[in-house]
Order: sequence, then C-alpha cells, then structure tokens
Amino acid sequence: MEFKTSTGRIEIDAKREGDSFVYEGMIVHTGDNLWLEINGRKHKAVATKVGDVWWVHVMGHTLQFELIEAGASASDDEGGLTAPMPGKILEVHVNQGQSVESGDILMVMEAMKMEHKIVAGSDGIVENIFFKEGDQVQQGAELLTLLN
Repeated sequence: MEFKTSTGRIEIDAKREGDSFVYEGMIVHTGDNLWLEINGRKHKAVATKVGDVWWVHVMGHTLQFELIEAGASASDDEGGLTAPMPGKILEVHVNQGQSVESGDILMVMEAMKMEHKIVAGSDGIVENIFFKEGDQVQQGAELLTLLN
C-alpha cells in the first residue's frame, strides 16, 4: 500500500498473517485492540480515520497517513492517466496548465458505488483534461495527461 505522509510518500508492503500484519520486523496486531510489536515489545496504538486520513497515536507520537488508492495507472512514456474501471467523474481538482506534485489528487471518480482517487504519479503540469464532472468513462479511458 502507498501512503502520503507529512514527510512524503511511502510504500508499505506488509504481509498479512491472520489478524496481524508484518513489515520489516514490526508486527501490527488488529482485532478488538490495535497493538504495534517491535522487538517483542507490544505498544498499544489508537487509530482514527477522519475523511481519507488515518491518525495513529502510538508510543507518544501522533502519525498522519493518507492511503493513496490504486485508481489510475500512469503511462511512463506519455504521462497519461487512465480510468481503472467504468465509472462517473465526480470531481476534477485541477485545471489545464496547472503544476502538480506526486501524490496530488487530480480527479475523483465513482465506480461500483466507491470513490476512487486519481493521483499524480509524478510532478508535472496538467497538459490535457479529457472529461468533466458528471461524465461517464469507460475502463482504460485516458482521463488526463501530465507533462513531466
């Protein structure tokens, strides 16, 4: 999973083991309570989701994570972003010619009664926007292009 944090984007590829997740020697135990285990010591954690952001309090620190949902794929050679499935464009967050940073939300689309964020895979400038709010799109349709 990829997250946007206050210090930038991070990717965490945790392995699921029952109700626990293991990542680089740390274990997150889920269930009725949330525990972070480091070097055999368990630390109670509290997580709260506000909008699209997770606030996690553990070991005296409060961390903020925003899950970057898989939504669109960026074409490395063209900078294009495509619809992951058929759906409807709910929001367009950018304008043609606008500068964007990696991880910025460009569009939000609804598909299968879920919202999917279309995010910039790299820094760039919005070259073209092919759909507006309310438009229906087919899977694989090019939504917009970025110049890197």
